[in-house]
Formats: sequence, structure tokens, C-alpha cells
Amino acid sequence: MFLSQPYPFYYKGKSLAVIASVLFVCSLLFLYIFEPFVVYTPEHKMNYFWISFIHSCSPLIVIAFLSLLKFARVKEENWNIQKEILLITLFLLLVGIVQFLIRDVIYNNSNNWSWKYLIEEIRHTLLIGTLFSLTFTSLNFNRLNAKNIKKADTLNLSHYSKKNAQCPIIQINTRVKSDSFELKVNNLIFAKAVGNYVELYLKGETISKVLKRITLKELVTTLAPHPNIIKTHRSYLVNLNYLKNVTGNAQGYKLQLENCEEKIPVARNIIKAFNKKIKGETDIFC
Repeated sequence: MFLSQPYPFYYKGKSLAVIASVLFVCSLLFLYIFEPFVVYTPEHKMNYFWISFIHSCSPLIVIAFLSLLKFARVKEENWNIQKEILLITLFLLLVGIVQFLIRDVIYNNSNNWSWKYLIEEIRHTLLIGTLFSLTFTSLNFNRLNAKNIKKADTLNLSHYSKKNAQCPIIQINTRVKSDSFELKVNNLIFAKAVGNYVELYLKGETISKVLKRITLKELVTTLAPHPNIIKTHRSYLVNLNYLKNVTGNAQGYKLQLENCEEKIPVARNIIKAFNKKIKGETDIFC
């Protein structure tokens, strides 16, 4: 189903700042150059450029509000087109409401605070916003999906040379001293961050899951000397010795590991380094 397809999550950090900047500039140019809606000049309290400028600030206000919803907690690997569309719809609805609330600042009209103008502002915002956002989402999805599938298909996993055949045992110190443990590096299939804890998936007669009070960042640092253990995502650490298959989607890659049902994501910003690692071009992974 198309709506359930994975889609990149852009709404935090530098990506959110870039989106806000591009949205502001595009809105300003579109409103000022094309004047898409009928304007009655005698009602204007200021030059039309400044009216366009204020209208273009509305999305920034909404973005600032939405950022308070703790986007950092969103599981990026679970983001999909349906969630993207729902978020965009909420965003456009809120922008329309803000456009209504600022009418008194820019228009001399006794009916500014009326249901008529509330509906009109929301309708205009949804009309223009939906057209642009759906077009961009569709084109961006197709571009990223095709690009990452092509890259994944060109990988030859036989080029990857497995490391640590001697199965070293190392000491892992956790935040709870009594919970520290020894780890056979080659028995680690992958690790998954869960808040301030990490779930370790270990190979034995059956695959076992162990929960330890240690951050993924701390675990990455401890396992740094072992080149087959790599971080593929902000929440995942993988032992490439168990790598079975690589597939691509709009978010990046998905890794299939031996004897594991869960597919591990490779973030878009790590794909280039991951490809080099698999091709044996470098032992450095960041």
C-alpha cells in the first residue's frame, strides 16, 4: 500500500531549519509575485510586500509550535507517507488559523473576526499548500526510493571481508556497576537503543535479547576497535558478519541479518560510508 511506504523524517535539527527557510522564501515570492487571491487595496494597512512578508511568517510560527511536540521522540524508521500527509494536513490547518488571527494586523475590515474569513483563510491555505506539498512529497518519494533501490542492488556483499574470526571477549561497563558484563563480540548480531538502555541481540542456540543500562553511544565507543561492528542509524548498531541482504527505500537501506526477522535501517546520511565499508574501500565508519 502506497500510504504505508517508508518516508524520510525531516522535522528536526538542520533539516527542520532548512525546511522553515525554504518555506518562508517560497511563500514570500509566491504571494508577492503572483498575488494568488483577490486583494482589496483600500483595506491594506501597509504595503503589499509587507503583507506578503507577514503571511509568510505564519508557517514559521506553526513550525515553532509543532517543534514543541518533541519530534525528537518520533521513531524515524517508522515514519511513512500516511504520517507525512497527516502532519502536513495538521500543519496547513494551523497555518490557516494563524492567517485568520493576524488579519487585524494587516487589514482594515470590520468583519475580520468572522466565520467567513476563518473558513476563507483555511480554505486558501489548504488549497495552495496541498497542491505544493503533495506534489513535492510524491516526487521526493519516487526520487529517493529509486535512488536507494538502485544503490542497494549494486552492492555485492561477497566483497565484504568478515572480521574477528577469533571471537574476542571484551568487558562492557554499564551505568550500573553490578550489571557490567562480558561480551563475545562475534555473538552480537545487533543492538538497539531504547532510551537510556540498549537491547543486545545475541547468537546462541537461539537468539536471545538482553537489556543493559548503557547508551548506544557508549556501546559504540567500547566496540570501536572492532571494524565489523558499525552504527547504521541513530538507534542501531550492527555486526556486519551477520549481514544477509540489503534493500533500498525512500528512507535509506534496510538490512536483513541472518536468523533475524527485524530489518535494520541504514540512515540516508550513512549510506555513502556504508557502501564504502561493504566494498572494502575503508575501515573507517562514522
